[in-house]
Amino acid sequence: MKRIGVVGAGSWGTALAVQACRQNKNVIMWSRTKDNADLLNYDKENKKYLPGVMFPENLIVSSDLEQVISSSDIILIVVPSHAVRKIIREIKPYIDKEKIIVSAAKGIENDTLLRMSEVIKEELGAEYYQKVAVLSGPNHAEEVGLGIPSATVIGSENEEVATLLQDVFMAPNFRVYTSQDVVGVELGGALKNIIAIGAGISDGLGFGDNTKSALLTRGLVEIAKLGICMGADPLTFAGLSGLGDLIATCTSKHSRNRKLGTEIAQGRKLDDVLENMGMVVEGVKTTRAARELSLKYEVEMPITEQIYSVLFFNKSPEEALMNLMTRGPKKELMEIEFLRNKYIKK
Repeated sequence: MKRIGVVGAGSWGTALAVQACRQNKNVIMWSRTKDNADLLNYDKENKKYLPGVMFPENLIVSSDLEQVISSSDIILIVVPSHAVRKIIREIKPYIDKEKIIVSAAKGIENDTLLRMSEVIKEELGAEYYQKVAVLSGPNHAEEVGLGIPSATVIGSENEEVATLLQDVFMAPNFRVYTSQDVVGVELGGALKNIIAIGAGISDGLGFGDNTKSALLTRGLVEIAKLGICMGADPLTFAGLSGLGDLIATCTSKHSRNRKLGTEIAQGRKLDDVLENMGMVVEGVKTTRAARELSLKYEVEMPITEQIYSVLFFNKSPEEALMNLMTRGPKKELMEIEFLRNKYIKK
């Protein structure tokens, strides 16, 4: 039986740990402090981040990182994207080449513009990369934790690893698909958070279904354009880790990114919103990174550019919308066709 170690005791880490336990896996979840680990073990519930989801008997929590890593065959990295490099450095002494590492963090490192699997590869060395996978999809922790039917994607260049993980996590309430397009799976999961901020702004301004539908559709085009330039398969963005995650994050009451956008549209300052939310909103940092990537790859991303200006330069949402709506005329999907022909081998 594969033992699973979950590094990170937030809402998503807790939900994945509980889900793995439902498949009769022994799971050990790492929490940074002993006091919090003891509290979680005592309450059998993560009352702060995932209230109402009770821990099965085969889930234990530990603050001993060496114990968690050394005793586990599969290690899920479920910390905010900006903390992934630090945590990989901490667990590196306890990693061997037999362990499988799964990144469930959705973001892009701001300083390096690397995806999470690239950060892991850089820290552990290329020889470990065939044991690295990513998990992404339309998966709100609140719903996965409660066992509400959901689906996700495991991406790995090593098809054997992806298939093994599919078998480990597949359940009647949690359908798992595999993909070898790690770039596409990761970018879809990260970049949709930017569009979700925009969806929240749209909601906060009182706009309707037409506006949001246009935003999601054109947002997906931006995601695909950048993804193609970075080596992703454009079809990936039509799947669960692309369109699926985009819909969930842009429309759900659980979405932190959408909530942040709504409050920004109502006149609140970014720092105040982030402080009051008390949890990481990945889309903020990802907006910075995506803008830098758009400049690096010379990809036009107008929605991302406008959200960047709203978040970091106090541009009014109304002005940002006007800038988007009054851009020059375009042929739909012309840029996608051009980039596909340029970057995808026939």
